[in-house]
Amino acid sequence: MHLLLIPLVVLLGIAVGWSIGANDAANSLGTAVGSKVLTLKQAVVLIVIFGFLGAFLQGSHVVKTIGKGIVPMGMLDSTTSLYIALVASFAACAWVVLATTWKMPISTSHSIVGAVAGAGLAVHAPINWKVLFDIFICWIFTPVGAAILGYIFYRIFKNIFYRFVPRRYIKISMALLIITSGCYVAYTWGANDVANATGVMVGAGVLNQHVSVAIGGLAIVLGIATLGYKVIETVGSEITQLLPIMAFSAQLASAINVHIYTIAGIPVSTSHSIVGAIFGVGLVKGMRVINLRILKEIVFCWLATPFVSGIISFLILKGIKIFVKM
Repeated sequence: MHLLLIPLVVLLGIAVGWSIGANDAANSLGTAVGSKVLTLKQAVVLIVIFGFLGAFLQGSHVVKTIGKGIVPMGMLDSTTSLYIALVASFAACAWVVLATTWKMPISTSHSIVGAVAGAGLAVHAPINWKVLFDIFICWIFTPVGAAILGYIFYRIFKNIFYRFVPRRYIKISMALLIITSGCYVAYTWGANDVANATGVMVGAGVLNQHVSVAIGGLAIVLGIATLGYKVIETVGSEITQLLPIMAFSAQLASAINVHIYTIAGIPVSTSHSIVGAIFGVGLVKGMRVINLRILKEIVFCWLATPFVSGIISFLILKGIKIFVKM
């Protein structure tokens, strides 16, 4: 039974990676698609390339937090660790896939953190509440910080850009800035979110960090290529109508925001970051340009995510414990 759990954990880790790519691809270049700078196909290709680079080059920072920071799986017996990894991956993946079918850009970081904590509680494992509290505080500041940066950047760039760039170069310059900042978002997204797919694998001792990050990066790429377009439509055009300079300001704000947390090893939501940044640039023109209905739906899904995935993993693992001794 122990040996059977290992490939199942890997498969579900790949499934989580796929769901991340399917739901979170929009965070990178959805704004570029919404502002008509890139086509959907062009955006997907760039997200694939830079998302994988981020996962491979800097994904290890957050892997440690997800794998061993919330529930110290290295201190538990191997069977219990594998079951936590298995159930947490399933619960996180199930909720993210459901939200993706609703075209809602939820947080895979919130989903896996909630699922790991729920699974840990089900087997009475020690929970590092300080780490959870720190993560929770950062979750609050992620969209707020991105909104502030987005507001400031748009205020600055909308005045500077049109004043100093010659009229005949405005269109090409703006397109290059949007694409470059979008690729930066994709890089930071890959670096922060690959841990959501692979952290529990590393924590349970199934794979080493480098192999798991590579597998997780490829799984994310698969998710982008197969289903990533759904949420791109929501982020790109349904929150607020984006002018090119707004898209650039939002993407730069989101990327800087997420990169800071990634270096600190904190799993934050790239969904929260980009939506917060879009909200911030939209505020420059006033609340009338913000689609409050779609924003309320997104915020509701954000709040529900860690609790839903945590409850799913808690109940499933409690059910498994009836038949398996842990």
